[in-house]
Amino acid sequence: MSTDDLDRPPTDPPPVDSLLLVGFGGPEGPDDVLPFLENVTRGRGIPAERLQEVGGHYLEVFGGVSPINAQCRELQAALQRAVPALPVYWGNRNWHPFLADTLATMAADGRRHALAVVTSAFPSYSGCRQYREDIAAANVPGGPVVTKLRHYFAEEGFLDVMRRNIRACELPGARLVFTAHSIPLVMAASSGPSGNAYVDTLRIACARIAGDAAWDLVFQSRSGPPQVPWLEPDVSDHLQKLYGDGVREVVLVPVGFTSDHVEVVYDLDVQARERVEHLEGFELRRAATVGTDPEFVAMLADLVRERIAAPVELADHGCLATHDRCPVGCCPPPPRR
Repeated sequence: MSTDDLDRPPTDPPPVDSLLLVGFGGPEGPDDVLPFLENVTRGRGIPAERLQEVGGHYLEVFGGVSPINAQCRELQAALQRAVPALPVYWGNRNWHPFLADTLATMAADGRRHALAVVTSAFPSYSGCRQYREDIAAANVPGGPVVTKLRHYFAEEGFLDVMRRNIRACELPGARLVFTAHSIPLVMAASSGPSGNAYVDTLRIACARIAGDAAWDLVFQSRSGPPQVPWLEPDVSDHLQKLYGDGVREVVLVPVGFTSDHVEVVYDLDVQARERVEHLEGFELRRAATVGTDPEFVAMLADLVRERIAAPVELADHGCLATHDRCPVGCCPPPPRR
């Protein structure tokens, strides 16, 4: 399948008969950690010592078991309750259950058209197109047509949950520091149909969540080779800068993530906190992600019903609003080094 074919909606697709929850995947035991990380980073030139370092995070803090798979199971069950008429399958990009196995099961079950729910709210190559490429590459002869639901970063079912999670931190008046996964500058610049959609849509979501509160957007979890420029500022560096500027109360808001998985728990609750724990009088709290909040799940169910009601008529609205289908060439793959 060419990249242009990936962007063209199927002609006269069969009626929707299932949902496919597409996750990132994570290790479920110590022996899984390095093979999982090798799957994630294959072809990206990540040094072996960096994989060992990240693998240590999984082993030291989580015993080699990522929380992300349990969280996907919970979301799968919640979606099944919200949309009982459609069976909800689950497949991962980087670990068991792999997408290829799930799609083979769906083919054996006679499923012909699945709507894909992905655990990424924002447009970028790694947050959208790569999911769609992996689905296309994993599908089997006779497998279902799979169409991805639109982005939901501007939906109230996402934004309002984040507002409630901030209030639950019980630190009114604190500066809000929104975090998202750093990506290479070249990927950020090419995201969306006209470029820069990743950062632009993050800023839209942050502004709508924050309202009148003071806020910043920072980045975390950089994983690429040091010679490649990635989005900055880094969350830990920024927290130290805020302290130097006189800020004493901060709520970290992981807006770029939908569940409290390793990159949220380790990079924010462990690593970032360690960087500022020596700062006298500095109060740092972290808001929860949307997880399986009923309002978030209800919003996803609404997107399913929206697509079923109007399978073709929904037009591309561009990446600065939540859109239904990607324009040809949107979020191209980054150059390989």
